[in-house]
Amino acid sequence: MKVATVVGARPQFIKAAVFSRALRKEHQETLIHTGQHYDPELSDVFFQELDLPQPDHNLGVGSGPHGQQTGEMLQRLEPVLQQEAPDWVVVFGDTNSTLAGALAAAKLGLPIAHVEAGLRSFDRSMPEEVNRVLTDHCASLLFCPTETAMRHLAAEGLSERAHLTGDIMFDSLQQHRKLLEDRTDLLERLGLQRKGYFLATVHRAANTDDPTSLARIVHALGDLQDAVVLPLHPRTKAALQAADIHLPPNVKEIAPVGYLDMLALQLHARMVLTDSGGVQKEAYLLGTPCVTLREETEWPETLVNGWNVLAGTDPKRIVEAARRPQPQVEAPQVFGNGRAAQRMVDLLQDDSLHGKRID
Repeated sequence: MKVATVVGARPQFIKAAVFSRALRKEHQETLIHTGQHYDPELSDVFFQELDLPQPDHNLGVGSGPHGQQTGEMLQRLEPVLQQEAPDWVVVFGDTNSTLAGALAAAKLGLPIAHVEAGLRSFDRSMPEEVNRVLTDHCASLLFCPTETAMRHLAAEGLSERAHLTGDIMFDSLQQHRKLLEDRTDLLERLGLQRKGYFLATVHRAANTDDPTSLARIVHALGDLQDAVVLPLHPRTKAALQAADIHLPPNVKEIAPVGYLDMLALQLHARMVLTDSGGVQKEAYLLGTPCVTLREETEWPETLVNGWNVLAGTDPKRIVEAARRPQPQVEAPQVFGNGRAAQRMVDLLQDDSLHGKRID
């Protein structure tokens, strides 16, 4: 079986590393990097840390407006997929790379498998929501991380294509969990104590492209008064500069960090504040309470027992949520058994015998 795997952004490199290890035991993989994330801190470091094979094709698309970026990916993906002629095209998550990979494959009549299918925020103003819905409806196989995702796809008439696999990010975390407890070099360099700081990430377009929302979030971080570590995404840094928004003294800006350092920062933080779906879930799996800087989440499971709280961009709600007591009830294990990647490979292998397609 020959599989073409399309990646382009940080969370996809993490998922692809786990998937590739399981797939390449018995099958052939062609890894295609769209170039959506091209900074070394957001791309190269993940290939190095996670032992992800170097891409067979790097399309070098780079950043740009959503339509332009997705269109450029489509244009460059089509000849590569024609050349490789895979049995399956696998896409991950909800980025422009996800949608471009799915559309390019669909136009060529190639079967598509979507990892992390069925997630819904029900907010169509988010580009990620549009990407994930369209990708699910293009795909022949839908790999769902949770029962909630399965229910969403059943409501959209896609249950025949949907399979509950568990969450591939949980696979990755399980594989690296033992390394994190003593990974404190970064904390020491920053002068931080375990559970003595907040960790924040901000990168969603709804927050970075709206100066008012961005200013409100920064104001809330300042109101926390305690140390806040902020790995600054290039887009967020540019947005802060364009809006002339200055970080408060208690906010420690750092460059984006690698996967293992980011997990260690989450594990040792008092609390995580984020607008990232992936970081919400990682915090939950690590047992670190979270404040989500949005009004919705594609991971409603994380809200159980108060492990995650939706606060939007209202400074008062953010500060109140960040100062809440530690949840007293353990976070339920709802993301599988740590063998999602092998389950996906098994399903691809079974389905490849009769080559399901969407006509």
